[in-house]
Amino acid sequence: MRFHIATLGCKINQYESQSLREAWIARGWQEVDAPAQAQMVLVHTCAVTAGAVADSRGAVRRAGREAPEAQLLVAGCAAQVEPESFAQLHGVCAVVPQRDKAALRRWPGPSDVSDVSDASGANTQAGDRAVWPDFSITRFHRARPILKVQDGCSHCCTYCIVPRARGGPRSRPLDAIVAEARRLLEAGHRELILSGINLGQFRLDKPGGDFWDMLVRLEAALAPQWAGRARLRLSSLDPGMLTARGADVLAGSSMVCPHLHVSLQSADPGVLAAMGRAHYGPDDVLGFLERLRGRWGLFALGADILTGFPGEGPAAFEATRAFMERVEMSYAHVFPYSRRPGTLAARVKDQLDAAEKKRRARALRDAAQALEEGFLARLAALPELEMAVERDSPGAGASQYYVECVLDGPAPAPVGALARVRPVGTRGQALEVAPAFTNAAQTGYDEG
Repeated sequence: MRFHIATLGCKINQYESQSLREAWIARGWQEVDAPAQAQMVLVHTCAVTAGAVADSRGAVRRAGREAPEAQLLVAGCAAQVEPESFAQLHGVCAVVPQRDKAALRRWPGPSDVSDVSDASGANTQAGDRAVWPDFSITRFHRARPILKVQDGCSHCCTYCIVPRARGGPRSRPLDAIVAEARRLLEAGHRELILSGINLGQFRLDKPGGDFWDMLVRLEAALAPQWAGRARLRLSSLDPGMLTARGADVLAGSSMVCPHLHVSLQSADPGVLAAMGRAHYGPDDVLGFLERLRGRWGLFALGADILTGFPGEGPAAFEATRAFMERVEMSYAHVFPYSRRPGTLAARVKDQLDAAEKKRRARALRDAAQALEEGFLARLAALPELEMAVERDSPGAGASQYYVECVLDGPAPAPVGALARVRPVGTRGQALEVAPAFTNAAQTGYDEG
């Protein structure tokens, strides 16, 4: 069977699509580049914003037009929260609920797909950690693979639909995490991105502990062979994770990239409380960063910011802008608040008008751009960087600080490898670099 997968949304969707891809190829199926060439098309949808749902719906419609004879399946978060609307789209054979998605790895054919009428509720209830979806990978279609360690969330932030789309928190067993990390490293990848829906709700059943305990044990298993030859990057962190213990773990790590991305959303305690995120405050984040900076040195700091939330007054907005500057963010992903039906925040009467939300988002993006330019200038002054090669010619990749590096010529190492490069300038939001080695006898990377 010829198949095509169209994936929208987050790193976890990308990971799960890769798992399905591997399983189907192992059955002898052939992946094709376009829906028109396929006998079966899977659209893996996203629901993080109303715009993401609209994009997902558009992707399903395109697949139906381009491949009218193909079996058309729809899965993912948008399909989970709006199954009926996707089932009504032209050409859709089945809407696969989250609880059945992993079973597609063993799916022998279209007749075994769950009926669209079964596309209801999330596959687990909040707090049920016993059920881990049967996804795993051996390699990745990109140079820097995602390693899924956690799924689901029970925080129920007032603006967020993710708990409805993903269910409650579940954590991957430590031995499975270690085994997959080793497989990916042995396949030639040299940067792994530890990812989850809410890493702050990761829990180890045996021997017990949280995300930081898992990270310590994972690194202990990998470091004897891979420290200095490969690296780990942390995906988005809930600010509630930013504890003294977390700072100590990062400071003592030999493999974690000096880069943190925090789902901050706001730096105003009142807005955070209204968002249902009173489990942290700006002072908690400041304390963590001060403790870490004293031991970790230079590192990149990014954040998600949601502005224009109902009840966010001018003072609360300015508090967030000032906080971005105070902590010297390297970059920020700024989103204007989007009213989502089915969320608590959508019912609040004190909604800001669209023009004001756009104005605030633009102001925060301008502030973030200035901070990013300053951080790039600091990196450009460094003698050397470590780049994970993502493109061979012209060379390009990601530095340990999560900044894109570009070369005028070919990359100094194969795609997936780590290479030493020397900054020579900036180019937009990227660093211009050159190979750090000086003669042909030096490789600049570990062939491992």
